[in-house]
Amino acid sequence: MSKALAIDAFLAAPGPILDVRSPGEYGHGHIPGAIEFSLFSDEERAQVGICYKQQGRSAAVELGFAIAGPKFADFIARARILAPDQQLRLHCWRGGMRSGGMAWVLEMAGFQVITLEGGYKAFRRWVRRVLAQPRQLLVLGGMTGTAKTDTLLALAAQGAQVVDLEGLAHHRGSSYGGLGMPPQPSTEHFENLIAWQWATLSPHHPVWIEAESRRIGTCRVPDQLFRQMQAAPLLEVRRSLPERLNSLVRLYGDADPQALIAATERIRKRLGGQRTQDAIKLIRQGALKEAFAILLTYYDRAYQYDLDRRQQTITPLDVVGLSPAEVAHRLRQRAKGLPGHGLAATTLVP
Repeated sequence: MSKALAIDAFLAAPGPILDVRSPGEYGHGHIPGAIEFSLFSDEERAQVGICYKQQGRSAAVELGFAIAGPKFADFIARARILAPDQQLRLHCWRGGMRSGGMAWVLEMAGFQVITLEGGYKAFRRWVRRVLAQPRQLLVLGGMTGTAKTDTLLALAAQGAQVVDLEGLAHHRGSSYGGLGMPPQPSTEHFENLIAWQWATLSPHHPVWIEAESRRIGTCRVPDQLFRQMQAAPLLEVRRSLPERLNSLVRLYGDADPQALIAATERIRKRLGGQRTQDAIKLIRQGALKEAFAILLTYYDRAYQYDLDRRQQTITPLDVVGLSPAEVAHRLRQRAKGLPGHGLAATTLVP
């Protein structure tokens, strides 16, 4: 008989995690690393749900077995590939009939099955609990084009704890941020991904994270995390305008011109009609550096406005001419003097 475990014990148990919810449910959000192993398709799940409401539990169970029964042999064959040692974990939405039915099938085939008490809903409660845990955050700020993401990656390569929110969101945070990136996860799954990483971070060492607004593309930064980011010290890297423009050309130089134009149109009201038209004309001519110089008039203004509103320690750092690895090393040295990371430091305002 399958063993049901609470969320912490379930996550620590051996074996792959099989998510037996429908493909739509899985796509909206799932335990990171869990494998889609749907008992019903989205349409079949809807049929069973309607039957439950109209005819009751017994009729819905009978319909469920009629739909899933012919698939049992395929479920068993696939499970043998995914769990060759015949140990696995599985869950559904609430830890009810779907996980119970799949566990029964796989146990009959000789598998050792662990189910999740409370199902995916219990995992979502775990996500909220984990995201509420405080960490020693250090926020990396800087105007558009200052290579903050490259610097975060360099910090990680040097052994620092890093959370790359833009990497998890598949978006760089501006109107152009989705160009060349995979589709964004739902906000729910974005939270799942952050919590999954958050749980691995030591509370005894600082965590570097990039300054972000509440939304990164369509993904919303969890309130618990955003409050910590707003209160944490901010280290602002500063590069020259030519460096920033060269960085943007490297980043977006291969993008489809029509996609760049569409992204520019999205900020027309904030950039201004004439500047928008001038930037679009330059994009069509292939003069990207000149176009980005116009676009930065808006993004620099927005960045400074956000910086002025922050109630946190702001430490400027001139990194002109430095590689991301050199910047990362300098940031780590400078951070040692910030409150909570060594000697107390006086608030520095650029």
